[in-house]
Amino acid sequence: MVSIGEVRFGTVADYDDAAGYGELLDAAGERWWFHCTAIADGSRTIPVGTAVRFRLQPGHLGRYEAAEVNPI
Repeated sequence: MVSIGEVRFGTVADYDDAAGYGELLDAAGERWWFHCTAIADGSRTIPVGTAVRFRLQPGHLGRYEAAEVNPI
């Protein structure tokens, strides 16, 4: 179930530096797409395997995506 604004925890499952996007795997096993601009520290890059906290928001093309991605 998607709860907008709820803080979630997970890890970076995939990230493509050249394309600037990737996927997070949350604690429930769901995958969430994110763009590099969603990385909260402004770095625009994040290593695969990094533990993160994030929120969900409605995104483009009618899907939900991760926002406020913060390494923990």
